[in-house]
Amino acid sequence: MGAGTVGAAQTPPMHSSVNWALLGLIIERPSYAYELARRFERAYDGAIALSSVSHVYTALANLRERGLIEEVCTGGPEPRSKRRYRASELGQAEHARWLIGGVAEERRRQRVLSVQQGALARDPARALAVLDEYEQACLAEIAAAPAGGQEEQGTGVTRLVARLAGEETRLSVAAKLKWAQYARAQVAALAARGEGTTV
Repeated sequence: MGAGTVGAAQTPPMHSSVNWALLGLIIERPSYAYELARRFERAYDGAIALSSVSHVYTALANLRERGLIEEVCTGGPEPRSKRRYRASELGQAEHARWLIGGVAEERRRQRVLSVQQGALARDPARALAVLDEYEQACLAEIAAAPAGGQEEQGTGVTRLVARLAGEETRLSVAAKLKWAQYARAQVAALAARGEGTTV
């Protein structure tokens, strides 16, 4: 094999949020496909959706081909619906890398938002109207989050997940609202100076 073809055999990155979400559930507890589908619906509650239970089988096949999960040996052949899977060492390591990579992805989305807001700055009234809607969306998101302390329902990991999700919502929305206030002041200052914009 020539030096130029070394990377050709590498597996492309996995982009499916469903696959990553299922891997996280398997890391939490080895499971079989139907159980995973039920756990998925409860855990992600509309944040990520499965198209059908068969989607789980497709995802499991992909995760297994990548070496991220392995079948739990039971000593005999199991029907497809009863095969249990656990995360491999590689699966746990890749999942951790994916979680950390989310920081860069969030930063990229915020950068795109800033550039797009700048694109509207030639029309300050429109830019400010978009910021109004952005703030309203943020306020609706924080209103839908459980109030502090209400995450105490449930037990163990369920309660921990609820606390983490609630706090992440409150902190991230507060930061977005602060950014929107800053953007509003900057757009207003630009309009007051009568300056055009360039990106």
